[in-house]
Formats: sequence, C-alpha cells, structure tokens
Amino acid sequence: MLTAQQALDHLLSHAKPVHETETLAMQTALGRVLAESVSSLVDVPPLDNTSMDGYAVRTRDTNTPGQILAITQRIPAGSMGTELKPGTAARIFTGAPVPPGADAVVMQEDCSTPEGASDQVQVNIAPTSGQWIRRRGEDLTAGKTALTAGTFLRPQELGVAASAGLTHLTVRRKVRVAAFFTGDELSLPGEALKPGGIYNSNRDTLLACIKSLGCDATDFGIVPDSLAATRETLRKASKDHDLIITSGGVSVGEEDHIKPAVTAEGRLDLWQIAMKPGKPLAFGAVRKSDNLNSNTSEAETWFIGLPGNPVSSFVTFLLFVRPFILKLQGRDAGLPQSYPMRADFDWLKADRRNEFLRVKINAQGGLDLFPNQSSGVLTSASWGDGLVDCPPGKALKSGDMVNYIPFNALLS
Repeated sequence: MLTAQQALDHLLSHAKPVHETETLAMQTALGRVLAESVSSLVDVPPLDNTSMDGYAVRTRDTNTPGQILAITQRIPAGSMGTELKPGTAARIFTGAPVPPGADAVVMQEDCSTPEGASDQVQVNIAPTSGQWIRRRGEDLTAGKTALTAGTFLRPQELGVAASAGLTHLTVRRKVRVAAFFTGDELSLPGEALKPGGIYNSNRDTLLACIKSLGCDATDFGIVPDSLAATRETLRKASKDHDLIITSGGVSVGEEDHIKPAVTAEGRLDLWQIAMKPGKPLAFGAVRKSDNLNSNTSEAETWFIGLPGNPVSSFVTFLLFVRPFILKLQGRDAGLPQSYPMRADFDWLKADRRNEFLRVKINAQGGLDLFPNQSSGVLTSASWGDGLVDCPPGKALKSGDMVNYIPFNALLS
C-alpha cells in the first residue's frame, strides 16, 4: 500500500494550473486566484501621517516634560498643514499628514490645556523622534509588488490592492469540477428510501467542499450501478470540466463499475492507501469526447474516485482532492496547517495504517476524541473541529502531544 504522502506526491506531480484568465473589477474578485503579480501605483501611505489624535511637535522644543507651546494650526485628515515654526504645535487628527518641521506626535492623553489658554498646549512627556508617525511608503512603495501570482484573494488582499490604487485584477478562471455518485442503494433526501437503501450524504458533503474552494461545481447526481451508465456519465462530465470526482464504486466488487468504466474511457490507477479512514483511491483521466484523436493534456479531464463511506469520502477529499484542486487553481498546495496539541484521551489500539481521528478542542486547551471513529459515522466530523494525524503503529495516551489539523484549514 502507498503511504498518504506518497499518494499525495503522485497526485500533485500531475496537476498543472489552468491557464485561462480573466480580468475582474475589484468588487467581483473575492475568492479568486491572482494570475499575475501586481505592483503598487503609489506609495502607501503617500505622506508621513499620524497614527494618533494629538499634537505634532518638534522634539527639540519638548525635550523636557511640561513644555507649553502655542497651537498655530489644526490639521484634520485630508488636509495639508504648513511648516511648523519653532516653539509651536499643530493640533492633528489620525491619518492627517504630519506638517513639515514636525518630527513627533504626542497623543492627546499626554497633553493638557494650560488654565485660561485655549490656544496653547502643555506637553507632559518628552517625545522621541518619529513617535506616532507612519512614514511614507512604510507599507508599499510605488512599483513594489503588492500581491504575487497565486494569491487567493480574501478581503484583506482586496484591501491591499485598493490601497495600491488598483481597480482591476487578472485572475485564473474558476476550476470546473464535476461530481457524481454511484450506488443503487442511494436515495436523495425527500425521496422514499428504497428497501435496504440509505440517503446520499456524500453528494451534499462533497459538493459543498468543492464550492468552498471557489470552484464551479456540476452535480451529475446518482448514477445507476451499470457499466454503460457510468461510461455515459464520464463522457458527459469530461466535456467541460477540469476534474471529475466520484464517491463509491472504487472497490473490486461485481457492482463496482468505476474501474472498468474509467479504463474504457481513459486511464486509471487504483491505489490502496495505508490510511484510516479511507484506503481505496482511484486516480486517472478521462478522454474528452470532442478530442478523441488528440494526445495533449487538454484532451483529458482528471479523475479522482473516492471511497463511499461518508467519513472516508470526506477525509480523503480534504487530504488529497483539496491540494489537487489548489494546484489546478495555481495556489500553494503544500501541507495543511497543523499544530502540536495535547491529547486528552487514550487511543491504545495502534493500527499499521496512518489514522486520522476526529477530535474537538476542549475548554482546557486539549483535544477530546469522538467516541465512535467508524468511517460510517459522519456525525464525528460534524461534532469535531479537526483531525489528529496519528502515525502508523502509534498508540496514544492522555497527555501525549499530537499533530492537530483544524477543519477550517482544510475547507478554504
């Protein structure tokens, strides 16, 4: 069996970013991936300015506490002051440009008004040069790279671009992902359950995972357990998508048609991965129906087949499909963010496989374990807020430090 890392390395060695781009107005670029690095059009901030309400002064006039200065100007944000004369101060407000001649700002809490002298200020501390002043260009300088290609655009990145004077950004097009689900036992919520049937939870879980990564998702629904139906769905899904994801049917039973269907329509590797939950994972490619005679990579749609058990499907999506999609998007597909944390539970039945245990942070700053770690118990993932990456052959005792991967690092 492959290790989880070997399987991931193999997947990522094949993924290449989509190359089509589009230019979007800033307000519509949220959740997209920057295709081209962008530089600032201006210095940010454009001038030295104050980070506090207070008084702009010359430190040579205020080198001892208690100095009284004449207030000769008032500078709100958006206004320009005049040169500060010796022995004077300027009333200044957060964000306003520091007037020429001033080299410090004293916040108003450190000043007072001499009795009967509203046009004067008493500076009750001796400020240091540069105090409470934000220097021109300390955030960005004109021509400096503001955002690099491959950046996932969150609200803060859009703010950086706006501060740099940019109005539009060139982004990669959205990755297009098709999904379908196999199993004659499956019904959709709202339908009557078939004899011996179950509701399809993987459909809503995986489609939500796909959309959470900023992809366009197409739902091809539940496909009957037949080779012909599976092949026909693969042909339809391959046409306009970058990746096809399925759940179920990747074992070797008589009713598992994914392997022969993908082999007939393209190429497939079926892996056994030394992990729990999970194990079977299929990876390959399906020929696009309108490019049957082409040998270019654009003539194929990638295929990843996940196991059918709900937790296995969810966890393998997070650990394998997510980084594959990130690389298609042109994003960093490195290891998920993880933290050393204390296990407040015993896990004494060490497995030869790499186990991913559903856990939740408790009020004491440790991790509690969901009592039922079966791959069919999806409530363990809903109850939990992350996974413990437990190495092969490793038993855990309460108090041990473990590697914790939060779900919120795996769903964005």
